[in-house]
Amino acid sequence: MRRTLDFLVKHLGLRTPIILSVVHGVMGRDALTDEFREVKFQDHEDIGVNRGICTCGQQSGIVLTVGYLPGLKVDAIPLLRRKEIVQVPVDDTYVDVYLAPPVPMIDQFVMDIQNYTTSVSGCASPVGIIMFGKEDMDQKPIIEKLDYAMSMNTVFVGDERSRFAYRSGDDLRNVCGNPAFISDAVALVFASDKDKPHGTGEIQFHLAMSEGVSAIGPRHKAVSVRANHAEGSTWLTAKREGHHVILDGEQILRHIDQLENRFPQVELYVGVTKRRKCSIGSEKSRLITTLAFHGIRGGDQEYLYVDGVGIKTGDYFQFYQPDHNAALAACRNASENIRNLKLNSSGKGFLGRRDVANSIDRKEVLGGFIFSCCGRGNSFFGGLNVDSFPFFENFPSAPLAGIFCGGEIGRGKLSMTGQESQEESPAERRYLHVYSTAYLVISYSAAPSE
Repeated sequence: MRRTLDFLVKHLGLRTPIILSVVHGVMGRDALTDEFREVKFQDHEDIGVNRGICTCGQQSGIVLTVGYLPGLKVDAIPLLRRKEIVQVPVDDTYVDVYLAPPVPMIDQFVMDIQNYTTSVSGCASPVGIIMFGKEDMDQKPIIEKLDYAMSMNTVFVGDERSRFAYRSGDDLRNVCGNPAFISDAVALVFASDKDKPHGTGEIQFHLAMSEGVSAIGPRHKAVSVRANHAEGSTWLTAKREGHHVILDGEQILRHIDQLENRFPQVELYVGVTKRRKCSIGSEKSRLITTLAFHGIRGGDQEYLYVDGVGIKTGDYFQFYQPDHNAALAACRNASENIRNLKLNSSGKGFLGRRDVANSIDRKEVLGGFIFSCCGRGNSFFGGLNVDSFPFFENFPSAPLAGIFCGGEIGRGKLSMTGQESQEESPAERRYLHVYSTAYLVISYSAAPSE
């Protein structure tokens, strides 16, 4: 990966922010045939959707996106853990050993993004963030802080669990590969340029989602909760809503498996409603409510075992399962949502760099990105290019690239027209998804005519 990053830096320049990520598959135009394709590198059954482990097989490829966005400043900002140096005696001498602290510097990461954005735009919230998380790091508390700190006009998309390398335009941030640091995530930050040339229009980021799970069974309330931080899991017992009997994991799963709408041999998740206090730095905290998904590991006569930590006694949760019919319906809804943007634009598609200066009273789609669950694709839908269809149907000539992820990040207003969407629930935020696809559509609106 390091050699590939060095190759890109050599050809794109030291000041160009770059993020290189190992993924489960790619979407884009074939370099030889110009045909748009979705290519998964390995079946998700072999790599594990819940754990996000990416072990590519013989089939591989790369999708490369190089962009220019008028009126925006862009940089790659990492979330770091600084290792402590401890001297350990070895034979007759001492050797320096780097020990990583257990907690990443999340508040500092958020403030780094805010400080960068403020310095280039005068506003603390950027237009958008494309984020890549480390595969063995729980990204929920990180995205939660970002969601809390940023305006709802800021769109987040990305891959929750991956392996990545990066290059920032600021040398002080380029600690990737430095043994004194661990990079737990990296954010490609898009901020408005307060010094943009006169007559330059406005770039907007738009989000559409295609959810791929459906709820099953009654709600439960967590009773006894134990976090196993070493394994990154939670052990719990629960009561069904409206009942008083405390159930172990075996009892809970047996009831779910006996339901008529339970699909056999598909994964299960719990969507946990969490009401937590959140703050950045020393500021006063406030309550936020989120829906967080945790994969089910199993259950026995003691506990239900789920992926991740952060669940508390008293939290309510509902079971969810992958549902390709629900996903197909959501793809159609996403296509209609994206079509609303098309109807509000000139519909001519991609603007080249030269066209930007000459465009008058127009709104154009510059391109888009897709972040789709590695469990989706042909094997899930039984058809080709289903995930890319909502964008490709509406803007067939616009540049489009996508990846199959170990966890989809998608946060922002779900209305392409700028109006509030009925799909949004301000009382319950959701920004990390399962078996879903996030669509980022980038548009350019020309400056008003004088």
